[in-house]
Amino acid sequence: MATGLLYAQSELYRSGEALYFEKGCNGCHGTKAEGMHTYPMLANRAKGYLSNKLKRYRAKEAPTQMSQMMIPFAEPLSDEEIDALTTFLNEFTDEQTERYEPAYETWGDGGS
Repeated sequence: MATGLLYAQSELYRSGEALYFEKGCNGCHGTKAEGMHTYPMLANRAKGYLSNKLKRYRAKEAPTQMSQMMIPFAEPLSDEEIDALTTFLNEFTDEQTERYEPAYETWGDGGS
């Protein structure tokens, strides 16, 4: 039974990840949901908090001018899409562990 639950969660996570990039969230919040400039970090935030925010934006409730820019992005989202997005953001993990080859040497002829 637990295996089925983990599979369902990973499907929801992958669906949310696809939506994150499909809907353009990464343009302001970063490819790792790390936040950029004045746009907040979303990675590993509480699922309930994120869900509440998106549902309020979808209902055209935004207290600040900055948050009002979220309304057009949230309006077309279904409850299922919000669930998938918030699952992805809440459970976000960065699977990239090494950026460069660990055996990379900096000495030599200057890289030519």
